[in-house]
Amino acid sequence: MSASTFVTLKGDRTEVPDTFLSAFRDRMRGQVIGPGGEGYDAYRTLWNTMIDRRPACIARCCGAADVIAAVNFAREFDLMCSVRGGGHNVAGKAVADDTLMIDLSPMQDIRVDPSRGRARVGAGCLWSAVDAESQAFGLATTGGTVSHTGVAGLTLGGGIGWLASMHGITCDNLLSVDLVTAAGEYLHVDENEHSDLFWALRGGGGNFGVATSFEFRLHPVGPMIYAGLLAWPMSSARDVLRAYRDFVAQAPEELTVFAGFISSPDGDPLLALIPGWFGAIAEGESMLAPLRKLQPVLDVVQEIPYIAQQQIFDEAAGPGIPRYWKSGYVTDLSDDLIDVLIAQNEKRPTPQSPQLLFRMHGQMTAIPTGATAFPQRRTGWDYDVIAQWTEPHQAEPCIAWARETWDAVSPHTDGVYINHLDHDDEGRIPSAFGPNYDRLVQVKRTYDGDNFFRLNNNIPPD
Repeated sequence: MSASTFVTLKGDRTEVPDTFLSAFRDRMRGQVIGPGGEGYDAYRTLWNTMIDRRPACIARCCGAADVIAAVNFAREFDLMCSVRGGGHNVAGKAVADDTLMIDLSPMQDIRVDPSRGRARVGAGCLWSAVDAESQAFGLATTGGTVSHTGVAGLTLGGGIGWLASMHGITCDNLLSVDLVTAAGEYLHVDENEHSDLFWALRGGGGNFGVATSFEFRLHPVGPMIYAGLLAWPMSSARDVLRAYRDFVAQAPEELTVFAGFISSPDGDPLLALIPGWFGAIAEGESMLAPLRKLQPVLDVVQEIPYIAQQQIFDEAAGPGIPRYWKSGYVTDLSDDLIDVLIAQNEKRPTPQSPQLLFRMHGQMTAIPTGATAFPQRRTGWDYDVIAQWTEPHQAEPCIAWARETWDAVSPHTDGVYINHLDHDDEGRIPSAFGPNYDRLVQVKRTYDGDNFFRLNNNIPPD
C-alpha cells in the first residue's frame, strides 16, 4: 500500500484516515497524533521557527519497541520518516511535510553510574537534564554549548562543547548506542558489536538508523569552575582578536576560550571572549590575566557552577524565533579574516545576529582523522554566522546578510560541522566528512541500502 493511500488532502491540510491512525495506535505504547489532533502543532514546532512543516502523523515513542513499530509501519505504507530528538537542528530536518515523524522526546530516562563513570541516556533527552544528573556526582561529559540542545543530534553529528579540549568531543566519549535499523531490527552497537556502524555513528549523523539510547563516559568536572564573559567595544575588536589569537595558541587543554560578536542588553555591538577554565580554580585568575590586561569594559568571569557555564548562551539562543545559519572551519584567524568579520558585523541587520568562533584544540584534535566519522581534528575554530529576527519584514535582509557574510568568510574556511548545516547546504555534506565520506557510504549501503533514512544530512548509499 502506498503513501497516497495513507495521506489525503483536505483543502490545504494533510489528513490521515482514522482507520489508519487507529491501526497504528494499536501497535504503539506512545501517542500517535494526526493533523488537528491534540498536541500536533506543539510537537511539530522546532527550535528554529523558520521551519513550518506538517507531517502526516507524529509517533510519540516511549521506547525502542515503539520506534520499531513506527519504522515497520512506515515501511508497510511506503511513508518517508523523519526523526526528532531535541528538535534543535537549524535546518529543521526533524519534521517534513506528509511524512511520519518519529518523535523521541518522551524517551527521557537517564541513569548515572558514578562508580564506573558512566551514564545511559535516552534519545529524547536535552543536555540540561544530562548535566543535572551527572553533576549531582561531580561528573560530566562533553555536551553542547547550549543546554537545551538535544543529546541525540549533537552526539551523532560529533558534539563540539566546552569540555572538548580536555576530554574530546561528545562522540569521543560515546561507549555504545542502541539503535533501530531501517529494517526494524534492534541493535546494540559498540566497539565490539557492529564496530563499522559504531564508527559511523560517531559523527555520521542520523543516516544509519534511529538511536534510542546512548552510553557515555563521564569525567570529574566541577561542580564549580572559573568562567564567564569578557567584552570590549567594537573600537577595540581588531586589537583584542589579534591578542586573543596569540593567547589561545598557547592555551592548555584545561582552558577553552570562545569569541563572538554579540550585543549588550541595549543592543550595542560588543566583541566578547567567553572563557572556561576547568583546572584548579585557584589558578583561573592568573590564567586569564593576559586577557584582562586588554581592559574589557565588562568582566563577569568568576567562580560559577559548571551548569551555569553550560547555560551561558541559552537565552541568546532560545527557542521561538526564526534563524538562518552559515558555518565553516577556520584554521587561521588571520588579520585579513579579522577585518572581514569586523566589517560584516557593522552591517548586521538585527542585534540578535551574532558571529561566533568556537575554539577547537587539545584532546579533540589529538585523535586521528579516521578514528571516528567526525573528521575535523585540526586546531582552529568552528565559525558561525547566525541571522536571527523577530519580525517578518526582517527575514529577507537577515538572510541576505548571512549569505553575504558567508561569501566573504568562506574563502578563509575549509570544511564544515555537519550539525551546523542549514537547509540549503546539502551540496556541502561531503565536505563535512572529508576523507571519511567514502567509508560512510559503504556503511550506509550495509545498514540502509535503499536510503530509508534520508530526511537528514544525507549520505546516499549509491
